[in-house]
Amino acid sequence: MNSNTTGPEYAEQKAETLPQPALSKEVHSTIVDTARLWTSPRTVFSTRHLMGDVDPLQSTFPLAAYCFMTGFIDSVSFTAIFVWCGFQTGNSVQLALALARLFSGPPGQRDTSFHLADQQALCSVLTFIAGAGLGRIGDRMGPKSRAWLFLGTFIQALFTMAAALAAWKSGQGSIAEVRGDPAWTNALTFVAVGFMSASLGLQGIMGKRVNTQFATTIVLTTVWCELMADPQLLNFRHRIISRDHKLIAIFALFLGGFVGRAIIDAAGAASTLGVGTGMRVLIAVWWLFVPGKAGKTGKPASG
Repeated sequence: MNSNTTGPEYAEQKAETLPQPALSKEVHSTIVDTARLWTSPRTVFSTRHLMGDVDPLQSTFPLAAYCFMTGFIDSVSFTAIFVWCGFQTGNSVQLALALARLFSGPPGQRDTSFHLADQQALCSVLTFIAGAGLGRIGDRMGPKSRAWLFLGTFIQALFTMAAALAAWKSGQGSIAEVRGDPAWTNALTFVAVGFMSASLGLQGIMGKRVNTQFATTIVLTTVWCELMADPQLLNFRHRIISRDHKLIAIFALFLGGFVGRAIIDAAGAASTLGVGTGMRVLIAVWWLFVPGKAGKTGKPASG
């Protein structure tokens, strides 16, 4: 029954059910298109190419890089203040607990202070939402168009650069030893947290709009659940896109966190964010070379 022809997994599910001859033909066309892009700068920077949509099935590498950046950025914030810039479920629950604390205990003995950790969580939530709101720009340019994917990722790079500068100018450390004693406490570190969260908010919206198994490229709880529920999870004889892409997302995020912490130990948070800025610029350029769907080189007209 094929009544559901849309949704976050439709393109990949359809690809898995294609007859082999048709699939081979499409793969050959994709290889030719990719080679043409790398050898023809004029094509890459043409309006037709820039406004054309990428093929979600050919977007695995930049989306995996997005997942890597989630772990990379979160490693900086969690190491310094034990707040996840990309994990807004935890931050939202933390704020709910802070609100409940106002009513805990007898009157006159209640803790009504706004704890620093709660301030940082609120900063992360609000700026994440603001960054995600910027993703609405993609609705006008085309959420899968190369122009928007390049521009949006470049904006993420600018946010990461701003966070790096704020962390550097703050003059504070990068590693907190215990939860009650965060390494970041001054106003500039709040700016750093805000820009990091905004970059991930924008990334999440962009990743979601590409409409693949990578989902938002940020939250892995859903990815883990969908992976364990996949009926083809234990089918190791064939390449299963719905399973394999989720595994790639999980591994990439884990690797990002590992690499991020290693750089923090060696060079500090500001330098780590500087490296992250360069990575985001590379991802932005990468989007320009992602092929479109076979037979669709331009952006379809809207009716």
